Amino acid sequence: MEFIVSTSDLLSQLNTIKGVINSKNTMPILDNFLFTLDGNTLKIEASDLETRLETKLQLENVNGSGIVAIEAKRLTDMLGLFADEPLTFKVDLTNYKIDILSASGKYSIAGTSGEDFPSNQPLADTKSSFTIASDVLQKGLASTAFATSDEDSRPILTGILFELTQEHLRLVATDSHKLARYTRTDVKSENEASFIFPKKPANILKGILAKENSDVQVEFDEKQVVITMSSYVMNCRLIEGRYPNYKAVIPTENPNVLFVNKDEFYKKLRRVAFFSNPANNLARLEMSGTRLLISAQNIDYASSAKEELNCRYEGEDIQIGFKSKFLLTILDNINSEDVSLEMSDPSRAGLIIPVDKEDENEDVLMLLMPMLI
Repeated sequence: MEFIVSTSDLLSQLNTIKGVINSKNTMPILDNFLFTLDGNTLKIEASDLETRLETKLQLENVNGSGIVAIEAKRLTDMLGLFADEPLTFKVDLTNYKIDILSASGKYSIAGTSGEDFPSNQPLADTKSSFTIASDVLQKGLASTAFATSDEDSRPILTGILFELTQEHLRLVATDSHKLARYTRTDVKSENEASFIFPKKPANILKGILAKENSDVQVEFDEKQVVITMSSYVMNCRLIEGRYPNYKAVIPTENPNVLFVNKDEFYKKLRRVAFFSNPANNLARLEMSGTRLLISAQNIDYASSAKEELNCRYEGEDIQIGFKSKFLLTILDNINSEDVSLEMSDPSRAGLIIPVDKEDENEDVLMLLMPMLI
C-alpha cells in the first residue's frame, strides 16, 4: 500500500495519541501505532489494553489498502527531524518493510503485522449515552482530575465519577483529603447512570478537548466508555466498583465564610508555605473581620513566616489548619477572581467555592480536610 501525507499533519496526530502508550508493555505490539489504510482514509490507533485512542486523516494520494504496525517512538522521533513537507509511505505487505520518501531522500524502517493489535469490544445493547460540548467536558475534567488519588491500593479513588441524573451531569474526584465536584445542569438524562473514568485517559482527553470545538458524544456500559470527538475516538475500560458516598463528607451548615481575592491568597500562601515543616506542610489560617493571617513554622530549623491580607469575613473568629500543598493545588484549579472558604469549625472540612460564576449552568465546589493545629 502507498500514501502521501503531510509531515506536520501526521506528526500532530501521532503526538496526541502516543500518550496512551506505556513506556513498558507486556505485549510488544503495544509499542506500535496501528496504521489502517482504507480508501482515502488513514486510521491510526494506539493502545495500552486499557485505553485505545484512534484518529483519522483524509488523504488525496493513495494506492491500495492494508494494515501495518509501526514502532511509535522511532516513527515520531524520525518525523520530528523533517520540515513540513509531503512524505510518501510505501509499505510492502509481504514483509512489512516501509520506505519513506521525501523530496530529496529515502528512508527505510521495519514494520510488523498488525494482527496481534488488540481489537475494540462493542458496547452492550443496554448502553447509555449523552452529548456534551467539548469545552464543557474539558473544564469538568480540568476541575476534578487533580483531586484523584495516586494510591493503587484504592483504585476506585484513582478515577473520576461521572453521575448522570434527570437534573444534572456531575463529575467528582477525591483522594480522601481533598475533593472536587463539578456540576452541569444543562446536561441531563431521563435514566440515571454513572461510571468511574480512570485518571490517565482523563488527562489525555483533557488535552485533546482543549483543541476541539464541537460536541462530544459519550457512550458507556458497565465495563467501558467510548468518547467520539471530531478528530479522535477514545475507547476506555472503566474502573469497576462502588464509588464512596462523597455527599456524606460535604458539610451543609457552614456559618463561617471568608471572601478573598484568589491570586493574592495564592501568592501569600505559597510564600508562607515555604517555611512550613516538610513533614506536615501545615499552614494556619486566622480569620477576624477584614483580616486574614496566614502563618507557618518549622521548629526544626527555627524558621517561620506570616502574611496578612485584606478579606471579608462573616462569622466567629476562627483558626484552622490546612495542608498548604493541597490548598494551593485547589486554588490553582479554580477560575475565579475571588473565592470563598466556608467552614463550620476547625475540625470539619472547609469548602472552597469560586465567587465569580462563568456560566449559570455550572457549579464548582472544592473540599479540603483540615489538620490539627
